Amino acid sequence: MSKPLITTVDLSVHFTIGKGIFAKQILKAVDGVSLSIEQGSFFGLVGESGSGKTTLGRALLKAAPISEGSARYEDEDVSLDLGSLEGAALKDYRKRAQLIFQDPYAALSPRMTVRDIIAEPLEVMGLTKTRAETDARVREIAEKCRLNLEHLRRFPHAFSGGQRQRISIARALVCGPQFIVADESVAALDVSIQADVLNLLKEIQNEMGLTFLFISHDLSVVAHTCDHVAVMYLGRLVETAPTRELFAEPRHPYTRALFSAIPSLDPDDRGSAQKLEGEIPSPTNQPSGCKFHTRCPHVIDRCRSQEPELEKSGGEHAVACHRWKELLAVPA
Repeated sequence: MSKPLITTVDLSVHFTIGKGIFAKQILKAVDGVSLSIEQGSFFGLVGESGSGKTTLGRALLKAAPISEGSARYEDEDVSLDLGSLEGAALKDYRKRAQLIFQDPYAALSPRMTVRDIIAEPLEVMGLTKTRAETDARVREIAEKCRLNLEHLRRFPHAFSGGQRQRISIARALVCGPQFIVADESVAALDVSIQADVLNLLKEIQNEMGLTFLFISHDLSVVAHTCDHVAVMYLGRLVETAPTRELFAEPRHPYTRALFSAIPSLDPDDRGSAQKLEGEIPSPTNQPSGCKFHTRCPHVIDRCRSQEPELEKSGGEHAVACHRWKELLAVPA
């Protein structure tokens, strides 16, 4: 078993919103998340919009403030407390952890050539000393990302969405990071292009030994790509397990509802999607007890008053539900 690259313990990210003494509210975007991402893994994070997935990813990149708890990054060279990073240590962490953005159209400057876009991290971080050294590194990473070298002189408007996303991937990889956060990085692409980009990410991961946090709402993509999956709801982890195990036997009612909504390839299968009543509650006004109890079809009084902890339910499978043992007998 590989050692963890990223470890969090009760990690929380809270924001104060509104102005004036009468309007201030606390928005709990991430609320007490504990997880471990092993080196070399492709770790999936899923959940509805507003569940806190992107904020958690930003916190692990030190791009969102950590309000409570801790997050650590540990590789063969350094051990870093992300909550206290600043100055030179933060600049060093930027070389080790990078982000692939969701929208390949908005993420690239229309005024810069592809060469300049990919080279920018090298120049900003001072990783190369001469233009020739920079160009050599840009060409090397462009080839890994299946970009034609003659395209390096062109501007982003000349490329399709898939090509632009490969440019974004090349920019994230050019400084040699160990940890990559891919935030809905194929959501804006056609299905056929999604498969090509996902296969590219897996090839690069295997070749360079990278660790990915793959944030997505598309469970089919997660099943194809990830080794381990965590399910997030209203800032909390409700279930986490190896991918095969989670898809074979989801144990939390929320996970079951998400999985039941995956379209079937069987034309005779009319589906049995579990409809969740209501919307995800506001993170500024969270329900007491289990955060999911306002929409759960299996709610009991205990759920309304006592918040369940994320507990081991066998092997690497963990679930935060008071009734998960009872629900094992209920078909998903």
